[in-house]
Amino acid sequence: MLVAGVVALGGGVAAMPLATHAEPAHGIAIYGEPALPQGFDHLPYANPDAPKGGTIRLAEPGGFDSLKPWVLKGNAAWGVGVHVAESLMMRSIDEPFTLYGLLAESVETAPDRTWVEFTLRPQAAFSDGSPVTVEDVMWSYETLGTQGHPRYLSAWSKIASMEQTGPRSVRFTFTESDRELPLLMGLRPILKKAQWKGKDFSESSLEAPIGSGAYVIDEVDPGRSISFRRNPGYWGKDLPLMAGVNNFDTIRYDYFGDANAMFEAFKAGEVNVWRELSAQRWATEYGFPLAARGDVVKAEIPNERPSGIVGLVMNSRNPIFDDWRVRQALIEMFNFRFINQTLNGGADPRITSYFSNSVLGMDHGPATGRVAELLAPFADDLPPGTIDGYSLPDGSDRAMDRAAIRRALALMEEAGWTIQDGRLKNAQGQPFQFEILLNQNGSAMRSGSEVQQIVNIYVEALRPLGITPRVTTLDSAQYVQRTNNYQFDMTWYERGLSLSPGTEQRLYWGSDGVTTPGSRNWMGMDSPAAEAMIDAMVDATTPEKFTTAVKALDRVLTAGRHVIPVSFSPISRLAHASDLKYPDELPIYGDWPGFLPEVWWQEAN
Repeated sequence: MLVAGVVALGGGVAAMPLATHAEPAHGIAIYGEPALPQGFDHLPYANPDAPKGGTIRLAEPGGFDSLKPWVLKGNAAWGVGVHVAESLMMRSIDEPFTLYGLLAESVETAPDRTWVEFTLRPQAAFSDGSPVTVEDVMWSYETLGTQGHPRYLSAWSKIASMEQTGPRSVRFTFTESDRELPLLMGLRPILKKAQWKGKDFSESSLEAPIGSGAYVIDEVDPGRSISFRRNPGYWGKDLPLMAGVNNFDTIRYDYFGDANAMFEAFKAGEVNVWRELSAQRWATEYGFPLAARGDVVKAEIPNERPSGIVGLVMNSRNPIFDDWRVRQALIEMFNFRFINQTLNGGADPRITSYFSNSVLGMDHGPATGRVAELLAPFADDLPPGTIDGYSLPDGSDRAMDRAAIRRALALMEEAGWTIQDGRLKNAQGQPFQFEILLNQNGSAMRSGSEVQQIVNIYVEALRPLGITPRVTTLDSAQYVQRTNNYQFDMTWYERGLSLSPGTEQRLYWGSDGVTTPGSRNWMGMDSPAAEAMIDAMVDATTPEKFTTAVKALDRVLTAGRHVIPVSFSPISRLAHASDLKYPDELPIYGDWPGFLPEVWWQEAN
């Protein structure tokens, strides 16, 4: 059994003496102390007086064939990992990166964060009434780390040992010092070991998982809908952390073929909330009857989080995209100003770097101070602009940007591509050709039709360069299969980023993702500089060192020219049924997981 003594994951670790004792605490922050003190009565962005009851109906694109979001195989239904399973600790979305005890009543860690120990609450229980045990915890961590989705592998590989230190306590000792690892350990889903005994955990499944969360799976129509029912016997309903949280009796997700069908369902009242991704439509298309009567209202939720990166990613595993000059030429040909004005009325600003809209975003002039010092050892291998400054092209108000075409042609010629017989070819006469792969259902931030419109304008813009990409649109299942295995040349790409980036950045940009299926390194980055900046970020001991390391990483990513960025919105535009409410105090992350539907409620008529 895993709980028998120490589970050693590296030679000799089991015999290591325990580190210096630390004090158990109710929470843990990446830097400094948690904002909420021991004994706080509710989260600041939750309304403890919110009424319980009612139903909220949400919409998702595509379909699903699995209820197991923790493995690579299958297309899992949204909400299972959010509403059914819980972790040892819960993240506050009103702080950059702070966790408070959920299944765990306390957390303690060494000053150098080489280990972390959690103590379970005695009342913590799964929805079937069985207690959550240390054995369940240890089994969950090992199983996710060895059979689960690749996103769990990085942190698991840094665990030297797991040890049960008491009837309700478990300690993780790490192979290295890492400020973030204790927090990551607090966020792994805890599953019931007995449910999966004798089964291949890595396989997709429609078996309803047993979790400890506030909801249980109620009804499932595979590919079409899933509903979650609030568990009246939920073990944690009286925790201060849960005051004003999980207010709906039923949360239902209906799946639709595309965003247009979703919007029509919302206008008909079959869906209660619509996240509007188009500023132009937000301004012009909300005169339908339910909105005109006041049964649907509009809300704008601000945030202070990084923009992340959204746009068209170029897969450098394809040799034609391995040259930064080619990637820059294709960026030049993307006339953002014209596209943004045509599709969005020019309302939203462009993403200028991966961490723009936040204090972590790079400066676009020459690197100075510690940022320059961090990048200096890699200067000879970094693309131009990384250290001396890089900005995206301005674009033109007209569809054809002649200055951009001249710059792009010059870059392509430098890279060995010239126009021959009306087509861009190399010295061997091979044409420059590639495929743009799209998901017919769009993405979390853009509808399929909007992405298609952006791509259509871009394809036309490439013609003067002698390039005619092939555009292939697939259903969600086929699209996931191909992107998981990097079988694309260019595709739509979205990566949300937080105010506390950490070791997950290796999954996004690390060299292991060049060949490992299922990583988020879709561009195929293999950059020692990026990995060194991630190391510096993770090893930072002060907020100042952390910020400069992220700014340096932002430079490597942005000047790497892997993604053609589009616009972002510093607000979330949510239209919703008028009887749905949310607290007046908004978290710094805005409309982020943990906000909708968690702290919303339904007002009685």
